Amino acid sequence: MTHRANEGKNMKIILASASPRRKELMALITEQYTVCTSDVEERGITADTPMQLAEKLACAKCAAVHAVHPHDVVIGCDTVVDVDGEVYGKPHDDEQAKQMLRTLSGRSHRVHTGVCVMQGGQQHSFAETTKVVFAPLSEEEIDAYVKSGDPRDKAGAYGIQSGAARFVTGIEGCYFNVMGFPVSRVYAVLRNMRVI
Repeated sequence: MTHRANEGKNMKIILASASPRRKELMALITEQYTVCTSDVEERGITADTPMQLAEKLACAKCAAVHAVHPHDVVIGCDTVVDVDGEVYGKPHDDEQAKQMLRTLSGRSHRVHTGVCVMQGGQQHSFAETTKVVFAPLSEEEIDAYVKSGDPRDKAGAYGIQSGAARFVTGIEGCYFNVMGFPVSRVYAVLRNMRVI
């Protein structure tokens, strides 16, 4: 591409997330990026719906990092699991992880990832939604999965790309969105902004 907005400006692309999954997926779009996390207090942010909450959290994280790096392109993200309108974030402990997995067992739920991109005075934000269906889980399966440690840092207490892959019977929508980073939509926004 001959027309890049960041040419000659030493503009960096900053991913405002420490998530290893997001870092891996961001690298599918470009390897020319850095990571800078925010210290946003998530508990103080509320919204009418889980989808709106994911977007608001993403915007708050993005804005916090953009305030420190106003001349760069900042991408903020947040993912929540939505079970009949109830938000499931990262579990606080193993018992909460088990409770979440019991609720997800044998039914569908939605995963919302909010994304916010800021560059100078421009801001683009959205929330992507994917429907996920779980097989029925036995207590033994839940116990073994929680014991593996995989659920600890993941919204809804599971990683579709790791140990929980064997529980997922179907998805409707973007697979990468369930991992916390809807690659195609982020790529489209960055291209429209002429960042890449």
